Amino acid sequence: MKLVVAYIIVVILILICFPLLLGADFMYWSGNFSPIALQNIGNRDQVRQGSSQVTLFTNGDAEISADNTNAARLTEVGGVSLYTEYKLEFDGNGTSKTGGSTVDFTSYDSFLNPSVSVTHVPDDNDVQVTLSVKVSNYPNELANAGDYSATQTLTVSWVGP
Repeated sequence: MKLVVAYIIVVILILICFPLLLGADFMYWSGNFSPIALQNIGNRDQVRQGSSQVTLFTNGDAEISADNTNAARLTEVGGVSLYTEYKLEFDGNGTSKTGGSTVDFTSYDSFLNPSVSVTHVPDDNDVQVTLSVKVSNYPNELANAGDYSATQTLTVSWVGP
């Protein structure tokens, strides 16, 4: 019986480790970004911002693109919207640690257009990705009171080794 258990354990280890030994490519998010809740805008000139982060695991270069449709703009049920900008940061710069260049706050309709590159550094297979959002009233306008929501979708694509 002990021999059968040992054999099963060896087979499981081979199945788990074999793809790693062969250098199988991988790229995946650790999960979804947590929802970002912002405080109410209390006056015409107030700006609110918040952020959330997840880990991207990859053993090759990648690029990240964003949804530039109205779904990414903070809007209330009645259709009134707020000026919405996004920012993307990495805990590595792609030189000494896997990562990329910070993308400063950019309007929702042009954020990550073109895509941002994530450069893989050997033996560093993860990067913390921080998504930030900043909202305000449009210049010389005052939005309605109410609940506003948006969904920003980031897509990571394989570029290569």
